[in-house]
Amino acid sequence: MAKTLLLIVNPRAGKTRSTAPLFSAVSCFSEAGYLVSVRQTQRQEHAAQLAEEEGPKFDCVVCCGGDGTLNETVSGLLRLPDPPALGYIPGGSTNDFAASLGLPDDPLEAAQRIAASAGQPLDIGFFDGRPFVYVASFGAFTKASYSAPQSIKNDLGHLAYILEGVKDLSTLRPYRAVVTTGGETFDGSFLFGAVANSTSIGGLMKLQKEKVVMDDGLFEMLLIPVPTNAAELQSLVRCLLFQDSEGAGVIFRHVSEVTVRTPEAFPWTLDGEFGPGAEEVRIVNQQKKLTFLL
Repeated sequence: MAKTLLLIVNPRAGKTRSTAPLFSAVSCFSEAGYLVSVRQTQRQEHAAQLAEEEGPKFDCVVCCGGDGTLNETVSGLLRLPDPPALGYIPGGSTNDFAASLGLPDDPLEAAQRIAASAGQPLDIGFFDGRPFVYVASFGAFTKASYSAPQSIKNDLGHLAYILEGVKDLSTLRPYRAVVTTGGETFDGSFLFGAVANSTSIGGLMKLQKEKVVMDDGLFEMLLIPVPTNAAELQSLVRCLLFQDSEGAGVIFRHVSEVTVRTPEAFPWTLDGEFGPGAEEVRIVNQQKKLTFLL
């Protein structure tokens, strides 16, 4: 009996709107014994709707798009009591999740990996109950991921994030917060904070691969305090330039749960998409929550 596969495609993601490269991917799935049904997203949150409503009819679901499309698809699948396995064909301008796993950006190569995969359960994060795949972050560089126009991101890729991030860094806006995790409390003003399950955060900060295990029930938490003098600022710039997550003044921990309390709510991003904050947010890792075809 043939297996069934639902392919959810965001035709607006990435550097081209052409879906021609996906024909090779569909052919690959067909040759591997799948009956493939293709659905194109038409609006925001449509991928989540398709995954939730149509996912149970299929043996597996594959999404093609950027990190936002992946986030939506995961959100829809996690509403199901027994979600099918998920494959991912990266199609966005910045694909941090794919970079962490070494997934190919060529649709055919990605499809071949998916078709041959036995499945691997990975951790999923929950931000006040809302799922995220690889990062929840606030502060400098954070809004760059959703404030840079799509046309600019398509043309410039990572450079667009860097340019937007520099705008944030130049203002040195402090984000006052009390961060509690693993019996420790960090009370202060921060330029940036992230709770991630990824080796790449916004294409800006890279974590060493040996420090990130994506099914161990732990996040990597990174906090960058606001520098209070020229020496601290110089140290911070050096850390960013050399991608040093454990440089002077930088807080780095492996954590399973984080609570962030703030005097007033400020915006977050979840997998590169805007997420409204609150005066208190709780971020939890659910170990091996969803099976991925990698």
